[in-house]
Amino acid sequence: MTTVMNTDEQSEVLATKAWLSEIIIGLNICPFAKKEFVNNTIHYHLSKTEQVKTALHEFIEQCWYLQNHDEIETTLIIYGDGFRSFERYLDLVDFANDLLVESGFEGIFQIASMHPEYCFDGEDYDDASNFTNRSPYPIIHLIRETSMSRVLSVYNEPENIPENNIKLAHEKGASFFQQVLTRIHEKHNST
Repeated sequence: MTTVMNTDEQSEVLATKAWLSEIIIGLNICPFAKKEFVNNTIHYHLSKTEQVKTALHEFIEQCWYLQNHDEIETTLIIYGDGFRSFERYLDLVDFANDLLVESGFEGIFQIASMHPEYCFDGEDYDDASNFTNRSPYPIIHLIRETSMSRVLSVYNEPENIPENNIKLAHEKGASFFQQVLTRIHEKHNST
């Protein structure tokens, strides 16, 4: 797949797009991502903040942005500098979920989380299944609930997606994913 990219885009956004193309879409981790990627209906917001308060302010601004832009289907908030600690990132995600409720966006948007150090509760850190949610940078994915409901209603057996992803991750192996992420980082941080 060839994607035309803006030459002014930051390396973090380019790395995220490469990861989406190669891992998320290429391996069909998210069967709904390809349409939005190809149609250019994903908004990429690069955050340079390292502070929770500022990140939450940006988060709610992105909720309003998505609310006011029907042509955009989903938003990826990419933390280029902050939230490298997975535990600190999880705190941010918890606060962001609380803010969705407090701001009246509950039922309108939901959050998906991706992080370079993602580790499912109860899994070993090196387990390949973690790579279904490991990304080049910490990311909060803001999803329209109506759109998610619509695509899930027409997708055959959506409840099997996580299980199928875990099976695929184990077949590929952790080293496969780590090599891809390393290559993406090297390519987009050397420009």
